Amino acid sequence: MSELIVLGYEDRAVADKAFAEVQRLAKDHVVDLSGLAVVTVDEDGKTHVDTPSRTEEIAMSATAGALWGMVFGILILTPGIGVVGAAAGGLIGKLQQVGIDNKFRSKAQELLRPGSHAVVIMATKVTEDRFAAAMGPLGGEVLKTSLSEERERELAEQLAGSESGV
Repeated sequence: MSELIVLGYEDRAVADKAFAEVQRLAKDHVVDLSGLAVVTVDEDGKTHVDTPSRTEEIAMSATAGALWGMVFGILILTPGIGVVGAAAGGLIGKLQQVGIDNKFRSKAQELLRPGSHAVVIMATKVTEDRFAAAMGPLGGEVLKTSLSEERERELAEQLAGSESGV
């Protein structure tokens, strides 16, 4: 089971503190990461993504990496840019089937408006009480959804099929 968590902040410095805190929690085994990023949307609406350096140890299988990239990409796509092609449409449909519905996507996109920042986390394990206690003092808006291992595999298979057909 994976947890997809989006933490929204108005201030970049607070988002950076939250990002560092999640990395610390990973080292303390409070959260097992398969993906982590800070997303900033500048005043012009351009999205900037910062991830841990390659020297940070975040174990990620090829499937988890593909899934993370696809989920992250779908979350930050805005309707104005549009999703082109049947393959991308199939991925969005698959996301809806596994619990990442339009409501979650819409809320995530609201957090990612111009001038905002978000920490996006994909984790295979989260010790909820310790995670909440550590992150609570930083404030922010929290969005969360879960994906079962079976649904993750289905998404990865869908992604692999889409990549070969594009």
